[in-house]
Amino acid sequence: MNKQMTAAQVVAQLKDGMTIGIGGWGPRRKPMALVREILRSDLKDLTIVSYGGADVGMLCAAGKVKKVVFAFVSLDFIPLEPYFREARQSGAIDVMEIDEGMMLLGLRAAAWGIPFIPTEVGLGTDVINKNSAIKVIDSPYDDKEWVAMPALKLDASLLHVDKADVRGVCQIAGPDHYMDDWFARAAAKTYVSCDELVETAYFHDPAQARMVHWERSATTGVVPIAGGAHPSSCSPLYGFDVPHFKAYVASAKEEGGFKGYCDKFLGASEAEYQKNVGGLDAIRSIALPTY
Repeated sequence: MNKQMTAAQVVAQLKDGMTIGIGGWGPRRKPMALVREILRSDLKDLTIVSYGGADVGMLCAAGKVKKVVFAFVSLDFIPLEPYFREARQSGAIDVMEIDEGMMLLGLRAAAWGIPFIPTEVGLGTDVINKNSAIKVIDSPYDDKEWVAMPALKLDASLLHVDKADVRGVCQIAGPDHYMDDWFARAAAKTYVSCDELVETAYFHDPAQARMVHWERSATTGVVPIAGGAHPSSCSPLYGFDVPHFKAYVASAKEEGGFKGYCDKFLGASEAEYQKNVGGLDAIRSIALPTY
């Protein structure tokens, strides 16, 4: 069983109007090479579900997005993602803003094949008032009300990991796999870029197998792209690129805007992008953040 694909082959499987989940967390372990391939494509009218960072901002800036379902969109050390902020404030996109935990429940409901999961989170807040799709229901067992967090069904998920094999076994060796396991299970198809493609025997070692967080049957395609999370981090291999993020944010106030950023960095391929940012060695030399 060989699930190896190219980024172009992945994007060819995506269609206008799809709901796409993007794993990672803010500026951490985002499948940015796959996002960049979408930027080079004609895809449009996407609904993006993400604990968002520059992945969301770039897709909004490129006019690829119809709606964003999010718990936050931030670059962390730069609190506001500029292009997402611009799209939201101008009304260019629809939004569904929910609590971080509610989003997790929505992914779990989709993964488990159920229409919703009840929760107290959101009761009495504008999360409910501003989201007509989220209902409050009566408990059949007592007199309490519950928020019925609907399933966030995904047509596809895009994830990045540090190691994977061609069968779709994926390893996240960093200290936090965030919600990527639920993005993988909530999607009809899951495409994973990896920094290193390894032999299947690598996962025969229990120490390595313990860092596998979802079933390989949930992985549709594997795309080997060393450095593919840049400018986000991929712990333990490299941190997020602070100077690059600062240049990206600054572009929002410059005359060329996002087009100017793309003209300088995006390139016609991932190889060209990496050359424009200094090469793989430069990416791999970025220190991990210290908290």
